Amino acid sequence: MGIYISEEIWEFDLEAGLKDISEQRREQALKFKFEQGQRLCVLAYQLLKEGLQKEYGITDNPIFEYNEHGKPSIVGHPEIYFNLSHCKEAAICVISDKPIGVDVESLREFKDSLVNYTMNDEEKAEMTSSSNPAATFIRLWTMKEATSKLIGTGITNDVKSLIDTTKYKYTTVERQRYTYTICSFI
Repeated sequence: MGIYISEEIWEFDLEAGLKDISEQRREQALKFKFEQGQRLCVLAYQLLKEGLQKEYGITDNPIFEYNEHGKPSIVGHPEIYFNLSHCKEAAICVISDKPIGVDVESLREFKDSLVNYTMNDEEKAEMTSSSNPAATFIRLWTMKEATSKLIGTGITNDVKSLIDTTKYKYTTVERQRYTYTICSFI
């Protein structure tokens, strides 16, 4: 498994970056209203390109196809699994020979209504007993989002039951300004 992450959102030439990616991804990046979203979209794709070149020798711009829930795969390479995510502070790409999911989120405060909607009683108790409930919420949220991306369904109505350590392996990394979780099948 290859993990590619970058915090260098503002350190590259966006115009050049847009020219160096597929037409499909360029169109997707330009749908973002603000430059930061465009940069993150380009950066995540650049990380995928870097990983594909290092791990598989692929130098062509990958073209995506999507399942019914929007999970991407690379046209012509069903043996390669990847997942992309970004937040205000970083972009991440994970590449594997097995299904994979990843989510990265900025550390921030949250509303009680969001906690009540997304967390089950056990997770709420974990947050309550934590010395840093915001960090605990973000860790749990990235676990849920990475799980939904692994299984290819997106966030569903049963968001409270997405985390399942009997079926999925979670690797969470907490950085100063963001947290990311990688999820795979056990």
